[in-house]
Amino acid sequence: MTPLLSVQGVTKHYGSYIGCADVSFDLYPGEVMGIVGESGSGKSTLLNCMAGHLAPDVGEVVFDTRMDGPRDTVTMSEPERRMLSRTDWAFVHQHARDGLRMGVSAGGNVGERLMAVGERHYGDIRDQAIDWLERVEIDATRVDDRPTTFSGGMQQRLQIARNLVTGPRLVFMDEPTGGLDVSVQARLLDLLRGLVRDMGLSAIIVTHDLAVVRLLADRLMVMKSGRVIEAGLTDQVLDDPQHAYSQLLVSSVLQV
Repeated sequence: MTPLLSVQGVTKHYGSYIGCADVSFDLYPGEVMGIVGESGSGKSTLLNCMAGHLAPDVGEVVFDTRMDGPRDTVTMSEPERRMLSRTDWAFVHQHARDGLRMGVSAGGNVGERLMAVGERHYGDIRDQAIDWLERVEIDATRVDDRPTTFSGGMQQRLQIARNLVTGPRLVFMDEPTGGLDVSVQARLLDLLRGLVRDMGLSAIIVTHDLAVVRLLADRLMVMKSGRVIEAGLTDQVLDDPQHAYSQLLVSSVLQV
């Protein structure tokens, strides 16, 4: 089977500081990869290099495109990469405000992505927006309300609807439950797990929360100082960590 995403030797430096170094892995259709590590471990730098938000100094990020097969997204033109980010890719930010137009209605936020891929019929766009609001557990009566009137959890669910309405095959998630209350986190995680399963999504999730990857991720990479120090099946890594740093991460959660 051809990997959906093949990351090869991705490296990013900020002067003498290592953002991430020589990271390689393959992600297959329908698979969810978790990336964990403390703040400054390089996980967000790696995610942004993969998602096209940062240009790596070295390495390839090869995506199996629908039309042309495997393409290195690092060497793609900016218009090609932008179209990929509107269609087959999605990016869920930790802070929903970074992924939403706060001055545009909830329905407008979802519809905007549809219009970016060529949808023009207002009635169809509105119907799809309402359908997606309901799928992420936002009442259809809120379709014309602005995100500024929503709670943090509702804003995050709206951001997810905006991202998934075009049926992407790969979703990048940067601390998707960060900053939310525990009860809101649980509801959001349950929603995400259902959407990943029902849509057959592939996803890469960056988080410091091991409970998130335990629930969502098939495989897990542990990063420290910009490098992957351990990788494997999620339950295997969390239940029997081999590297001393991984053991420390897991034991620190167990002690809380």
